[in-house]
Amino acid sequence: MAEKHCSHVEQIQVVASNTDICRDCVATGDTWPALRMCLICGYVGCCDKSRNQHTRKHYQATGHPLILSLHPREAWVWCYEDRALLDLDSPQFAGRLA
Repeated sequence: MAEKHCSHVEQIQVVASNTDICRDCVATGDTWPALRMCLICGYVGCCDKSRNQHTRKHYQATGHPLILSLHPREAWVWCYEDRALLDLDSPQFAGRLA
């Protein structure tokens, strides 16, 4: 299967997470199955499988389209705008993510 192209890779600003929790879920006493990080501003929130979907809400509020899975066995980036699931080994990320 051919990999989709993301037209937003140039916007990547943040490549390291500064937390391992969804602060919004913690504030309300909720839990989450997995975390995602915004590659534009570094926001870390819960995934779409969680009841709160804080990362999606962050995208809807800010327009920041790129999220990185923080799950240790996952190596992908999702672009909300292009609806593209991208492998971290993709040439699109060469020199951008370490």
